[in-house]
Amino acid sequence: MLLTETSVASHLWPAHDWAALASAAVAAAFAETPHGGLAASTAEVETSIRLSDDAEVQTLNRQYRHKDKPTNVLSFPMVQVDLLDGLANSDDGEILLGDIILAAETCIREAAEKAWALPDYVQHLIVHGLLHLLGYDHELGETQATAMEALESAACRSLGLPEPYPG
Repeated sequence: MLLTETSVASHLWPAHDWAALASAAVAAAFAETPHGGLAASTAEVETSIRLSDDAEVQTLNRQYRHKDKPTNVLSFPMVQVDLLDGLANSDDGEILLGDIILAAETCIREAAEKAWALPDYVQHLIVHGLLHLLGYDHELGETQATAMEALESAACRSLGLPEPYPG
């Protein structure tokens, strides 16, 4: 069973049902991956979504990625990728998959630049972040990037979102 904990940590995020949006994005991303079985397991598979601001994301980006600038989304996995397959059989009851944090100012600006509604863009970024928690990484080469983009596109289609990587 998927459990998505969502917190709005910045007043810059407009009023919206972010929790429902985040839960749907997490489920859509899982459904497109070979790890979709985790969603049907008896264990609670928990993902934390934090809607923050550029200042906090910049601090985290500097601390963990050595990039002193804000970015739209960061992911912090709590499970080693090579252990994911065995987790569906876990009787532990709870699997803390990881944390996803989004920066309000960057997300708002990028959504406007792409002519996306902010909730749609945030869902896409949550899908993107969830794929990172599951071990996908677009920075490991063109093959990985292409695979990750295909999964993102499929999840976005299932959510009724625009194509994130128009050709």
